[in-house]
Amino acid sequence: MSAQRASGRAARGDASGRSLVELLIVLVLLGMVLATAAPALHSVLQRQQLQVAVNDLMAAIRLTRSQAQARGAKVLLVPQEASGSSWRQGWVVFIDQNGNQRPDASETIFLRRGPVSAGLAIRAAFSSAAIPAYLAYNSAGRPCGAENSLIARWGTVTLQQGGNVRNIKINLLGRLRVCDPAREGASCTSAID
Repeated sequence: MSAQRASGRAARGDASGRSLVELLIVLVLLGMVLATAAPALHSVLQRQQLQVAVNDLMAAIRLTRSQAQARGAKVLLVPQEASGSSWRQGWVVFIDQNGNQRPDASETIFLRRGPVSAGLAIRAAFSSAAIPAYLAYNSAGRPCGAENSLIARWGTVTLQQGGNVRNIKINLLGRLRVCDPAREGASCTSAID
């Protein structure tokens, strides 16, 4: 009887079990699917990170403009990095009371945004080049120079994550528009070029 039980168990095991070869085939197929999907997933993640940064920067620019209009004073948006040349460490919106284009402890700060995601490049090209980099709005809601609110200052802020690029265009009136140079070509010139 014990021989019959052993052969019965062996027959049931073969019918319901999976062999090591079958398991390896499934793992290889799963690996191939993941290897194919990984670059696409990485690209989607980069586009999402870029979109978040664009939305955050657009909100900061709108806040800068609205605070300048509401307070009847010049309000600046500057890189948070100490020298004011790199936007990677984030940005600050504030009233620059002493005219040094840097946020000081005694000045009114409306927003501080921390560092952006790794691999995100931000560059600005304005009608007047200046270091530290900045964007200023006057009480009329127009982009202006930090030292003189009557001097117009407009331009483009370019954000790039991997192969994805978005430009935030700021016109003479202070209005914003986001464009994709890959789709819009010459009408969406880049600060990087």
